[in-house]
Amino acid sequence: MTELIVTRQNLLVDPVLNVWAWEIPVYLFLGGWVAGMMVLSGAFFARGAQDDFPFTSRLTPWVGLGLLSLGMFALFLDLEHKLYTWRLYTTFQAASPMSWGAWILLAVYPALVAAALVRPPAWLVRRVAVVGRVSSWLAARPHAVRRIGWANVMLGIALGIYTGILLSSLGARPLWNSALLGPLFLLSGLSSAAAFVHLVARRVNEREALARADILFLGAELGLLLLFLIGLTSATEAHRSAAALLLGGPYAAVFWVGVVGLGVVVPIIVQSMAVRHRVRHTPVAPLLVIGGGLVLRFVIVIAGQESRWTAALHDLWRLQG
Repeated sequence: MTELIVTRQNLLVDPVLNVWAWEIPVYLFLGGWVAGMMVLSGAFFARGAQDDFPFTSRLTPWVGLGLLSLGMFALFLDLEHKLYTWRLYTTFQAASPMSWGAWILLAVYPALVAAALVRPPAWLVRRVAVVGRVSSWLAARPHAVRRIGWANVMLGIALGIYTGILLSSLGARPLWNSALLGPLFLLSGLSSAAAFVHLVARRVNEREALARADILFLGAELGLLLLFLIGLTSATEAHRSAAALLLGGPYAAVFWVGVVGLGVVVPIIVQSMAVRHRVRHTPVAPLLVIGGGLVLRFVIVIAGQESRWTAALHDLWRLQG
């Protein structure tokens, strides 16, 4: 009723009220993907295992810087008042997930740069002398590298969870009213990051280790997806109507086929067979995982904007009248 009065939205005036287009799902996906890379590379730095996982430790921070910049550009395109973005950094609102996100993103860049400078590419060391000096300084101080690793782990977790909490804090959309969205998006980001290393890394042991990790991430993600749906279907009428969008409504096919089937279940089966050497490692499963993570954000964001409290009220009024 509050939304009906404040926004005057109802099914007769605004059948659908969407304010976010492709930019926000892309930003959430890339942010979660980078968060997964930070957690994985940071964990290896913190354990002193960067030499055992050279691709994850040396190259994912550089890849993360590029992907996060693309995500920030997508977010910038979505802003209504682009010239006033700087005002986000003139205050900190503890109760605002958007304020938390702005400051987390500000801290993520130096953490990624520090991780990237631990083991920079040889061509960059030859061309930029200061990069080589910083790398040598860090190589002589293992305790500093471990601290950089822990900083990346903590900021990566914060970034990954924030992308889900940003949605779950918007109470006007019943589909997003779940505390599980934060952990779900974090696990999806970890899975995408592990799949990326599985796809690109050259060392067999590194590729297989990340494939095994990805199986665990995908299994946990599948469990959270089921709990997410159980939570919605066991709550209010508005939440059940929101869940119906994914269970049998217009987004059911893309959710069950694109997210659950091709994005989670099939990669679990294929990667489980690959790590047991029953089939060869191919790019199919990692690409499905990464594509499934992108589809998950699009489905949650777009279907969430179609979910509303007034739909349940409309159904109630129709039954009464």
